[in-house]
Amino acid sequence: QVQLVESGGGLVQTGGSLRLSCAASGTDDCRITTMGWYRQAPGKQRELVARFNGDGSTNYADSVTGRFTIFRDKNKNTVSLQMNNLNSEDTAVYYCRMSGVAVGYFERWGQGTLVTVSP
Repeated sequence: QVQLVESGGGLVQTGGSLRLSCAASGTDDCRITTMGWYRQAPGKQRELVARFNGDGSTNYADSVTGRFTIFRDKNKNTVSLQMNNLNSEDTAVYYCRMSGVAVGYFERWGQGTLVTVSP
């Protein structure tokens, strides 16, 4: 089965940078359609941060455009998020998500990695 493991979260000061990575396993017999990052801050709903669409195009939340960059390896086994100029509003648990087709449609979430931006 497809499994996702996030890494790279931690504590950073305002204005600093972090790079999150998501390693996927069990994807050899499936077609990945979307790969992206979401986040959930305390008391708020989970929201899209950045995503690769099925055609390879990308979407970014307005709040991170120009600061965050999503990228992936050629084999689509890893999707990463470079986060620059972080601020307190970026504090959240960040989740990796992939969707695609194996025997049927599937959707998989990672366990999340915490990003805390201090003043």
